[in-house]
Amino acid sequence: MNNYELMIIFTPVLSEDDFKSAQKKYTELVTENGGTIVHSNPWGLKSLAYPIQKKTTGIYWVLEYTANPGFNEKLKIQVLRDEQIMRHMITKLDKNAVEYNYVKRNGGFKITEKMEG
Repeated sequence: MNNYELMIIFTPVLSEDDFKSAQKKYTELVTENGGTIVHSNPWGLKSLAYPIQKKTTGIYWVLEYTANPGFNEKLKIQVLRDEQIMRHMITKLDKNAVEYNYVKRNGGFKITEKMEG
């Protein structure tokens, strides 16, 4: 099992319900194929650095998960078929990136062993 991060930019005309159902669809796809969800982070509507499909904004979503290496091809096929997605990027995370994301999520506190008191 490897650690991955999936960033998706959805079209800005997506309703809140459609955005949530798309998130649910991809999280279920990961879990149905033996992966686990580490963290889901919907960033919301953001400006794009350059227009994509004549749009200047997009709805961002970042999903951190663990899965088998072969799963990413299945995921990529599903993402490319989805017309609501303007761009996507799958990144393999090394142990330092996993620790960095954990620290960032937990307000700067690292993974520590239990303290004896």
